[in-house]
Amino acid sequence: MPTQDPDLNELKAAEADYHRRRRMMGGALILVLTLGAVIYAFTSGERNVGQQACAADDQRMAAVSSRATGEVAALLVPKAPQPLPPLAFKTADGRDVTLADFKGRAILLNLWATWCAPCRKEMPALDRLQGTLGGDRFEVVAVNVDTRNPEKARDFLEEVGVTELTFYADNSMQIFRDLKSYGRAFGMPTTVLIDETGCELGTMAGPAEWDSREALELIRAAVTGN
Repeated sequence: MPTQDPDLNELKAAEADYHRRRRMMGGALILVLTLGAVIYAFTSGERNVGQQACAADDQRMAAVSSRATGEVAALLVPKAPQPLPPLAFKTADGRDVTLADFKGRAILLNLWATWCAPCRKEMPALDRLQGTLGGDRFEVVAVNVDTRNPEKARDFLEEVGVTELTFYADNSMQIFRDLKSYGRAFGMPTTVLIDETGCELGTMAGPAEWDSREALELIRAAVTGN
């Protein structure tokens, strides 16, 4: 068996811990409710990780929360938008980008890897979501975190016919560590719904049908607040 680099082992250890928690709690629904209570109790309040103010938009949060159903029921929605760390990654040509570069549009930030089977399965749905709703007000930002053979990710996207997503990557996996330190990453995939000011509206651990009716309604609520 080939030796895995330390970063990849860290990711897999986090994912194994996530699944162990799931077995111990006796079901995915209990896991979501329990983790949600722990995570948001720990990270809410005065902690300002991203050093930006997140205006409490009750209508927006209520709209997002009410649409976290069906295929996207596992989305954990806080009581108010939460600040995030200054997450950074790279474009296909190696240019550095951060969340600040997406100010003015809502984004669905998705961390994925080629060794993660659920990540690979949901990628075409993310591509269709971008094709349906992507534009000046919303973008799916799928960030590959493979630490070895970066070209493997590009080859995979080409194989499955992804055409709408812009390629982003963080081969150092620092983006995963930053979200993990903030209590927002337990394994792969990890997806964060972020408003146009760079604040978190919700987080999901695990895959979803991102081109489903429920997902489209959720994203529209995140963008419009209705």
